[in-house]
Amino acid sequence: MSEQHDNTPGSDRRWWYCLKHSRPEFGPGCPNKYRLGPYPDEEAAANALRTVEERNEAWDEQDERE
Repeated sequence: MSEQHDNTPGSDRRWWYCLKHSRPEFGPGCPNKYRLGPYPDEEAAANALRTVEERNEAWDEQDERE
């Protein structure tokens, strides 16, 4: 049987990317100062650093145009 996850806003049962341990984590874990997220699922949390990089590049390009 698969584990059910509560991903509702305000729930501690969501996916995060832990910067301290360099991996996704579910639910309560490391302090928020070490985490990115929340993310809708484990895959999105696992890709957190790529998402951050892509957003930073887009913002840099936007700043160059202004």
